[in-house]
Amino acid sequence: MTQIREPERRSRILRGRPYSLDEFASKYGLGGEQAERLFTRFGPSSIELDLLMAAKRGLPVRQERAVPQDRIAE
Repeated sequence: MTQIREPERRSRILRGRPYSLDEFASKYGLGGEQAERLFTRFGPSSIELDLLMAAKRGLPVRQERAVPQDRIAE
């Protein structure tokens, strides 16, 4: 009789510091569901997630300072 074996789960080595789900979502301006799907699939590794987003051309959202409304029209 043929036995069906389930694939082995390989644990990934964490590269770089881990992101929290909220930190990852806010850095790239992702919605909760999309961020959670990527975070679950690729893990919390900042290096892995940054590489993934670079490949998807997802640039980090700048949150350093707000632009005054009167400066936007210029």
